[in-house]
Amino acid sequence: MPFSFMKIEFFDVSGRHPAARPGDAPAVRALSLSVRAGEQVAIIGPSGAGKTTLLHLMACALRPSAGRLLLNDNDPWQLSRSALQDLRGALFLAPQLPPLPPRQRVVTAVLAGRLPHESLWTSLCSLFYPVDIPRAERALAGFDVSDKLFDRVDRLSGGERQRVGLARALVSEASLLLVDEPLSALDPTRSQHAIETLTQAACERGATLVATLHHVEMALAHFPRIVGLRDGALAFDLPAAAVTQQHLQALYAQKLHELTEPASVDADAFPTAAAPVVMHCR
Repeated sequence: MPFSFMKIEFFDVSGRHPAARPGDAPAVRALSLSVRAGEQVAIIGPSGAGKTTLLHLMACALRPSAGRLLLNDNDPWQLSRSALQDLRGALFLAPQLPPLPPRQRVVTAVLAGRLPHESLWTSLCSLFYPVDIPRAERALAGFDVSDKLFDRVDRLSGGERQRVGLARALVSEASLLLVDEPLSALDPTRSQHAIETLTQAACERGATLVATLHHVEMALAHFPRIVGLRDGALAFDLPAAAVTQQHLQALYAQKLHELTEPASVDADAFPTAAAPVVMHCR
């Protein structure tokens, strides 16, 4: 089942964080939202707003506890197992903390982003000798980390690991890119370059891009549409040019420091151990 484009529709969707205890409120609650195919949307909000849970719902890594989610007019949870695998292969989720095997070479880690689109034999061969080194190098160059092509992952800094995780998205053929806090470990210059690389790559391939961002100024500067999330509910959904300081102050009430001092790790982020579950491998 090919997916050359991807749209997203939420109808009163609620979802619980996997680490939630019985009786805890849903991380996302009664949310209705629509994202057109090829659109670029930034999701902002204070720590714990439900941003990461929302991305995992979109990635079919987390089943809604209420409401209905449609991807390209299909309810993922009503599809056959093979059809759901095909659907997951058409999307790419880049976690805030990339689940990169520590002893693996960077080139192999990056090319893992192509696994859903390759045969089993090609995938196995690539573990011993990468089959498309130039593709990996070009993707890494987009994030200024091509000099780490043959380094081991455990020798990378936190920011380098994050950029290697983003390079996976560039080598994939996904029509839906879901990126969770891609700038949390990057300095301002590299943050600017990284977000420009992501948005340009999505535009060139016509992919839908949804990114959660603590860096509000980056969201406003690079995304035409901004969704504000607070306490798991939709606070606003506006063109970037229409977002005012009043909107932001209401969104970040009690946490105004996050407007100027983005947290390095979102309290809503999934534990590292859970991250491999959401990678788009068959």
